[in-house]
Amino acid sequence: MHLRAMKKTRGEVSLHDPIGVDKEGNEITLIDILGSDGDSVPDIVESALEQARLLNKMKKLTKRERYVLELRYGLLSGVRQTQREIAKNLGISRSYVSRIEKRAVQKLMKDLGTEGA
Repeated sequence: MHLRAMKKTRGEVSLHDPIGVDKEGNEITLIDILGSDGDSVPDIVESALEQARLLNKMKKLTKRERYVLELRYGLLSGVRQTQREIAKNLGISRSYVSRIEKRAVQKLMKDLGTEGA
């Protein structure tokens, strides 16, 4: 029974399993030689948490403000649009889109700024 269970895991390799030793006699693991930035995973997680926090705060904005920011910064689709494209889509002037965007960003900055205090 034990041999059958071990057969399934025989092909698996842990990143922390020793694969050899260096010149000084220290064990080398697979994770030591992989070329990745150690801070990349925490940065990705932090970025995702910040984005979730921002999207939660955006619920307090008007529908139009939220829509403009979503399009302008590509928050939902990942595709950013210019103020001119948004203005054409909404049938308003580019300068009005700029004012909506500015007002929405100021609201978010004020809301996020008071959260940390």
